[in-house]
Amino acid sequence: MTNEAINRKLTAILAADVVGYSRLMSRDEQGTLVDLFGHLDELIEPCILEYHGRIVKKMGDGLLVEFGSVIAAVECAMSIQDGMQDRNEKVSDDKRIEFRIGVNLGDVITHEGDVFGDGVNIASRLEGLAEGGGICISDMVYQGVRSNVKAAYEDIGLQQVKNIGDPIHAYLIRTSSNQFVQSAPVRVTLNLPEKPSIAVLPFDNISGDSDQEYFSDGITEDIITELTKISGIFVIARHSVFAFKGQSITLKEIGQTLGVRYVLEGSVRKSGNRLRITAQLIDAIHDHHLWADRFDRDLEDIFAVQEEVARSVATALVVKLKPDEQQRLSKPPTDNIESYDLYRRTRAALWPPTRENAITSRIAYQRIKKIDPFFPGGYAGESMT
Repeated sequence: MTNEAINRKLTAILAADVVGYSRLMSRDEQGTLVDLFGHLDELIEPCILEYHGRIVKKMGDGLLVEFGSVIAAVECAMSIQDGMQDRNEKVSDDKRIEFRIGVNLGDVITHEGDVFGDGVNIASRLEGLAEGGGICISDMVYQGVRSNVKAAYEDIGLQQVKNIGDPIHAYLIRTSSNQFVQSAPVRVTLNLPEKPSIAVLPFDNISGDSDQEYFSDGITEDIITELTKISGIFVIARHSVFAFKGQSITLKEIGQTLGVRYVLEGSVRKSGNRLRITAQLIDAIHDHHLWADRFDRDLEDIFAVQEEVARSVATALVVKLKPDEQQRLSKPPTDNIESYDLYRRTRAALWPPTRENAITSRIAYQRIKKIDPFFPGGYAGESMT
């Protein structure tokens, strides 16, 4: 595969396989295959077509499907599981074919009709978390469907899965084939890394304007990015910390769940060209403050504030910056506030991840490239749409 042949896109991936396939085949190979092909031909493939999905490949006991929207992917998964329940109603347990399904939204590489990348791998791992007749979705999918697809969602918290570095925040969907039983969210307590570990929680938007939510979220993401430039600090990924946005949970519980000792939280107030950012670093284990500050600046100083926050955190954690890290922290992604603000607005506008939003966002990213050709955000954003 050459660089010229590589194409990336944001897509919804559905992964499905048969529960206990080897056991079924050992009992009745021919009968199992006849039943499986019947389910595929009469239910599953027509359902995929109905929801405008594309079968990427079949893998013996499973299949991989891509969709243009997470809503279509989840509704298709629910239709398949409900249909399988009807087809299995009079089938004995030892002959019953049940699917488990995982759905993820992610960036994938496409090549000659196939798809590759973490977006695909996570969908497969989510499938493994589902029960027979069940569906498991990532938090990114949940955010896109919770207000649009009526279903019983069960938050099972952060799940550490094979060959995926960061824990995945996952949800189960209960359909008529897998009735919902209310239970407390399951959270995984992770061991602390050897070096100082930190989670940057989504900064609160206190501007009094919900339309500014994109800006406070953007500052959170940028501070995470700044801290990841420091090799002496272990930083939790964005998708893991944003899973806690709006949740009522103590900092100690967050620290235990994410496997970190320190938590950075704060707030953002934007008014015209003025900016106020507050930040505080907390030891989540012992529940005490290590550092706190307030920054009242002009909007054009936003990158300097983010750099100062990162340096202050490093100082508080007694982490010495290397010369190359000093240099990277001092280099802002752009000096064009207009393109930066448009970039942040466009990232927020991509949700929910529909085809229409993707097209609108792509146009905006192309505009960013024109007004600020040296800003990598425009190119990275366009590749995601």
